[in-house]
Amino acid sequence: MDPYSISTKELLDIREKGAPKDGSPQTSDRRLYCQLQVFSGSRDPQPLAQTLEASGLESVLYTDVNDPAGIGVLFMSEDPNLFMGEIRSLLSRTPFSSLTRKPEMTMLGRTYSTGRETDLNDWLLSRPRRTAFNPDWPWAIWYPLRRKPEFELLPKEEQNKILMEHAVVGIAYGEADLAHDIRLACHGLDRNDNEFVLGLIGKELHPLSRLVQDMRKTQQTAKYIQSLGPFFVGKVCWRSPHDF
Repeated sequence: MDPYSISTKELLDIREKGAPKDGSPQTSDRRLYCQLQVFSGSRDPQPLAQTLEASGLESVLYTDVNDPAGIGVLFMSEDPNLFMGEIRSLLSRTPFSSLTRKPEMTMLGRTYSTGRETDLNDWLLSRPRRTAFNPDWPWAIWYPLRRKPEFELLPKEEQNKILMEHAVVGIAYGEADLAHDIRLACHGLDRNDNEFVLGLIGKELHPLSRLVQDMRKTQQTAKYIQSLGPFFVGKVCWRSPHDF
């Protein structure tokens, strides 16, 4: 198709799109924003958990495996203004204000669709929440990534083949209940120009690490990933109550 024949309206259709459902296209203007903030200097996470619980914000509190005084907080909201309002205010007050923030570990992303989702709203809004707040899955590895620019220049068919090889590995881990993922786009949302943020969530730590290892063998990672990390490895010590 001649790109100049595409209407302005088509070019500016930034809705999320899923697979047709009952013969009708699925579209949505709703997305879930997720932000991970990481701190050091916490000797007792209990006051932090109490503050988060009192706030009513959708959040998960992790202890940092690699820092004996470290914690991470995952916030979720459909409204990005919340990060500039209530969340910003919460993190500026005690007990969080007494901690040392690690800005290099901050990750922010939004849920997105690929056009193949059979239940678009579940994919965008419910599935990430079920994954993050599942009481049976306390372990998490969070990291950003950036692809090499040349990936975008590949023919669409070649891109899809590379992505499918990558996805098959993740699907196998999910079906075995070894690892589950939260995939977020972060184009233009962080200072390092990363493109995606990944959260790997599960019952045990080893399968999450093994999934990262196995992904290294795919074309996407071995050939087209420019940067991965930094990695935050945590275990849940408190999470917002949810009824799934």
